[in-house]
Amino acid sequence: MKPLVLFLCAASLSLSSMAAAPPFQVTSLARDFVDVWDATQGLPSAERVSRFKQTVALGFPAFYGIARYQGKRTQAGQDARIAQALEEFGPQRAAYLATVTQFDADLPRYSASFQAAFPDFVPIPTYFLHSLGEMDGGTREFAGVPVVVFGADMMTRLHTGHDQGALFHHELFHTYHRLASVECPQAGMWQPLWREGLAVHVSQVLNPRATEQEMLLDFPAGSLALTKTQLPAAWAQLARVLDDGDEALYGPLFSTSKDDSDLPPRRGYYLGYLVARELGKTRDIHALAALDCGAAHRLVVETVQALRRASVSVAATP
Repeated sequence: MKPLVLFLCAASLSLSSMAAAPPFQVTSLARDFVDVWDATQGLPSAERVSRFKQTVALGFPAFYGIARYQGKRTQAGQDARIAQALEEFGPQRAAYLATVTQFDADLPRYSASFQAAFPDFVPIPTYFLHSLGEMDGGTREFAGVPVVVFGADMMTRLHTGHDQGALFHHELFHTYHRLASVECPQAGMWQPLWREGLAVHVSQVLNPRATEQEMLLDFPAGSLALTKTQLPAAWAQLARVLDDGDEALYGPLFSTSKDDSDLPPRRGYYLGYLVARELGKTRDIHALAALDCGAAHRLVVETVQALRRASVSVAATP
């Protein structure tokens, strides 16, 4: 485990703002995974898993343990994920290490540019690790403490060869937004639509040349094109569930779960981005981030309905 503190600055920041900028604390476990893989080659799978649990997992037990799954995953199931990650790592090793090296350069650079855009940004604990296939980046909360997690394995798989500024800014914005605008009680799907869509919009504003893939919109691959061809149906389905808080609705909209709509998975990111982009025509990113629950809900609902009507009109045009 390699904890370190990065003091970030950018040429565009004033000396006073740089002095006031809080340290960015990062715990890196990404190389530790490589060390375990290297040291355990040729050993039985059970021994390799045991070594991982005795080293890498101890660096972040809340992430690698099973308590956070609240009974939905057994230890045997988690051990199987660890074993699979070790078994499949060989062909990825070189690219993975390149990602680790690039991360060491990218995080200070992109954090500095984010702090330049949002000077009141307060960093939260950040982890860089092998996520066992869970994520390229995301926020999690353990024992009431929010953290940012970057997964070197999924960054390697999804972003190798691409500029990763949009990814970093997307995840850093989530940490900023959770302080700038509190979670709304008993909110339906409109809230994750707003939070994810606004994070994508901010990442595009801060990275104007970012592609849709770099903005995390085309995962699974090909899903974005399908969403674009089915926009009227996608908007119509979304409009019906904006105020519905059923957890079963979240997966098809914001993850890779499927439902009976035959619409592409994870489409909520693109639809939310279109909502935020539309609202961004008359408001800057700071004003959008500061919207309270009532204002955000009203504007999201109104904009979804307006974009739904526009998509139907376009589809009906010969």
